[in-house]
Amino acid sequence: MVFTAPIQQHTFAAIDFESAGAATGRTDVPIQIGIARWTPEGGLGESFVSFLRTTQSITWSAQKIHGITVADLAEAPELLSLWPVVKQQLQDRIIVAHGKGTEKKFLRAFPGHGFGPWVDTLLLARATWPQWSDHSLGTLCDALDLTARVQAACPDRQWHDALFDSVASLLLLEKILHLTQAWQAPLQHLLQPDQSAWRRQQGNRG
Repeated sequence: MVFTAPIQQHTFAAIDFESAGAATGRTDVPIQIGIARWTPEGGLGESFVSFLRTTQSITWSAQKIHGITVADLAEAPELLSLWPVVKQQLQDRIIVAHGKGTEKKFLRAFPGHGFGPWVDTLLLARATWPQWSDHSLGTLCDALDLTARVQAACPDRQWHDALFDSVASLLLLEKILHLTQAWQAPLQHLLQPDQSAWRRQQGNRG
């Protein structure tokens, strides 16, 4: 699909994975997936969240962050079995993630899926607020008064829940677009944000 329309006319789908945690001698694996949709005109829309089965143990450090336990995964499906749902949620959408590396890595479980293009709200935040020292998702949402909106959209969930973080990424994108008034800009405006000012700030701090 060719994404030639201005930003305002696209549908965006944010994705987030929580993982079992990296450990010596093993590859990290996803244990929760969250996907949420958003359009500039309609706001938040359909969402999906699921724990994911794995044979690996969850590291103590990972569990301390997201609170997911082995018991939570007992009846969970494997990621590969969710292909129809993931495809339905992400196909022909602009994919959003805050620090997209992890999400792109875990989606390699579906070879040749073709999802994208990708908008990274971490890079957008650095371009929008280069003077800030912390661009983590929670810090940004607190500073921009977005956290209460995320909580309202995801009751009974919290930070480092895959759906909560997905919704937070979308509301952060919405905030950036409101501030920059880039609704009619081409999609490329979001795909390759100018981080030069942020890089200079990093150099000054060094």
